[in-house]
Amino acid sequence: MFDFDQYLGFLAFLTILTIGFWLMIFLLTFVIPYWIGGSLIERLKEIREERKAKRQV
Repeated sequence: MFDFDQYLGFLAFLTILTIGFWLMIFLLTFVIPYWIGGSLIERLKEIREERKAKRQV
């Protein structure tokens, strides 16, 4: 059915596909929400600083 080279190629393909799938799941569940949350926190800090600067003037 398969030669040994084809079998190794198929295993390499499945390995790369599986790694890509789990990387996508990891990015969607941890990294992207962390990035969005950090951006929102930084923006809120900038807004607070702008308000403080307007009050002091």
